[in-house]
Amino acid sequence: MSDAEIEKGERIAKRLARAGLCSRRDAERWIAEGRVVVNGHKLDTPAFLVNAGDDIRVDGKPIAGAAKTRLWLYHKPRGLMTTHKDPQGRPTVFDNLPAELPRVISVGRLDFNSEGLLLLTNDGELARRLELPSTGWLRRYRVRVNGLPHKQHLAELAQGITIEDVAYGPITASVERSQGDNSWLVVGLREGKNREVRRVMEHLGHQVSRLIRVAYGPFQLGTIEPGKVKEVPGKVLQEQLGSAKPKAAPKQS
Repeated sequence: MSDAEIEKGERIAKRLARAGLCSRRDAERWIAEGRVVVNGHKLDTPAFLVNAGDDIRVDGKPIAGAAKTRLWLYHKPRGLMTTHKDPQGRPTVFDNLPAELPRVISVGRLDFNSEGLLLLTNDGELARRLELPSTGWLRRYRVRVNGLPHKQHLAELAQGITIEDVAYGPITASVERSQGDNSWLVVGLREGKNREVRRVMEHLGHQVSRLIRVAYGPFQLGTIEPGKVKEVPGKVLQEQLGSAKPKAAPKQS
């Protein structure tokens, strides 16, 4: 934060996110539930401004100072929900992380049957920033589908597509190889709407049987084994965050 921002205060929801406790959305829910108290006053709005000297408590416990921002690359296996708690009792990413990690938040999600690169951070504000489509970072996937998609149909995705009143932005897709009754595709997109790749491929008549995210912006899955994490060095993180400021998404070629 700048000196001017510190002087006028910081929104409580953002402060909780920067402390690595939760996302801003979760913070807003906690406030609505009456769980957040500042200087003895129970809050009822996430717009409340706090300063460095304020006594901030969640569930009666004082929060720690803003932690140093950290980012990890995690190879999510199939069969895990990207949520801290699943109402149906299914296993989650956060139940299966290495014990040495602090409390972390995911940058976006991968659905239950998807696998590959998931970014994890201790900074809720950073998570929100990297999720924004306006950041313009390309998400790349390797996707196995049944059949062999027509090249023209894949090429047309670069113009965007609307399916059941849901508009999807430009998608790049090409056939990597065909094997038996299946084909492997390389797919790139910048929005990452819920189940976007699966829905688009199903619309083209091809069921997705495997979906692996291999890159999120400049970060690559590489050789990280399923269930393992790799921390991004602080210097690299600072270099890349400079390119993660919200901007207009680059045009697809």
